[in-house]
Amino acid sequence: MKKAPITVAGAEKLKQDLHRLKTVDRPRIIQAIAEARSHGDLSENAEYHAAKEQQGFTEGRIADLESKFAAAQIIDPKTVNASGKVVFGATLDLMDEDSGKAVTYQIVGDYEADITQGKVSISSPIARALIGKEQGDVVEVQVPGGVRSYEILEIRYV
Repeated sequence: MKKAPITVAGAEKLKQDLHRLKTVDRPRIIQAIAEARSHGDLSENAEYHAAKEQQGFTEGRIADLESKFAAAQIIDPKTVNASGKVVFGATLDLMDEDSGKAVTYQIVGDYEADITQGKVSISSPIARALIGKEQGDVVEVQVPGGVRSYEILEIRYV
């Protein structure tokens, strides 16, 4: 099985989601199924069918999270000796040279990427272009809208 990098924070979120599914959602659904069964004829019982469908979704989500967790290689950005280079887990302050706007991104694993929170996947074009670069470097990135230029203002390992 191929290991997928994930930050410590991402692994903790996976663990919390898995715990919630197993200890809160699963028992609630089991209770809903038992209650729907007590209403009699299951062939015409919409509550029962809805609860069984929700159970299938929840069990699938549990299996998915367990496989992600088993395949995760947890990397703590604070302990990485990167010598000032952009590496997995680094948080970067960039200047978009085209628009003049400053942006902050953290390079994270595929499972935890969320651009709305400034977390970009290690496999994204921008992360691949930034890996190995240093503070002060200007990087050109091919994005769907064309080529963008970013200057690396600061690199942090938090």
